[in-house]
Amino acid sequence: MRICPHVITAISSLMLAAALGCATPGAPLPPSLELPTPVTDLTAARKGNRVVLSWTPSRRTTDRQTIRHSGVTRVCRAADAMSMVQCGNAIREIPSDQLPKPTNQQPDPKLVVEDNLPTSLLSPQGFASYAVEIVNQRGRSAGLSNQVRIPLAPTMPPPQQVSSMVTAEGVAIAWETEAAPPTSPGLRFHYQLLRRPAGTSNFTLVEDVPIDSGARAIPDKSFEWEQTYEYKLTPVTDVLENGQEIAEVEGEDSGVIKVTVHDTFPPAQTSGLQAVFSGAGQEPFIDLTWAPNTESDLAGYDVFRYEQGSAPTKINDELVKAPSFRDDNVALGREYFYAVRPVDLRGNTGPMSMETSERVPASQ
Repeated sequence: MRICPHVITAISSLMLAAALGCATPGAPLPPSLELPTPVTDLTAARKGNRVVLSWTPSRRTTDRQTIRHSGVTRVCRAADAMSMVQCGNAIREIPSDQLPKPTNQQPDPKLVVEDNLPTSLLSPQGFASYAVEIVNQRGRSAGLSNQVRIPLAPTMPPPQQVSSMVTAEGVAIAWETEAAPPTSPGLRFHYQLLRRPAGTSNFTLVEDVPIDSGARAIPDKSFEWEQTYEYKLTPVTDVLENGQEIAEVEGEDSGVIKVTVHDTFPPAQTSGLQAVFSGAGQEPFIDLTWAPNTESDLAGYDVFRYEQGSAPTKINDELVKAPSFRDDNVALGREYFYAVRPVDLRGNTGPMSMETSERVPASQ
């Protein structure tokens, strides 16, 4: 008996359907516990009595599902503890609706929280540990985040009445302070002078001075003339163990002052000017030499000459770079008087040097 092809196809389809209908279903998956993944990038930085905490909030559960119903995030702090086993009493709880929302520009935005340390918690050798814990709506969590420790050493108050004075040697930053640093063998206190070009954001360290040195001013000699800078002072506490620094705490900054470093300071008077005649067997000339000025911004010298009863006249066309000059425009039988005046890069001129004189013989 011959069976048509379309009948064979229909029978095959029925057999496949029957086989599928009799297949054994897979094991059901357990319901998600919805435990948020613990935070792993918690950081802490202390400034004065403020501790700034930062971390990336978890977006997924421990079973790799997106968190659908988030509970609160608990901020935990424990003083004088190397690490925390559990959060205990949280110092702050952050509702889920206060967490930062991801954007195209920031797919994993950080949450920043500030904790103000009570003064009663401060201790010269003390430390505090911080952690965060994310709980679900049933109050359960997968554990604490990574833990960070910050020193609890006291800091000095910021300097007051910060002022500046521009001198030929540099910018002197002065301040007033009435508070004496706490007495503790395990602490060391100092001020940092910080500077940035006006209109920029980042400060750099200029100088570091111990507070107990009695200094009330710090010089800045690394500036450039004709620039505008902003300065501030930061008190710093070093925590010591067996004489070695193990931690550092910055206090609150002073106010920022702006200083334009304008050079109105002339070079110092040139010294040691001497004049010597030469000319035997050749055209007469007078050689001048003097001690060089030491200013870093010195541009050169002008040389002046006069005869008795006349006014000094500059005899160089361009600034003289070296501390010497040859005057070959002299006549026999004449006496010449000389002086030198230094000039800096911004055209400030110093006082005339003490004069010297030399006579050209009447004949050679």
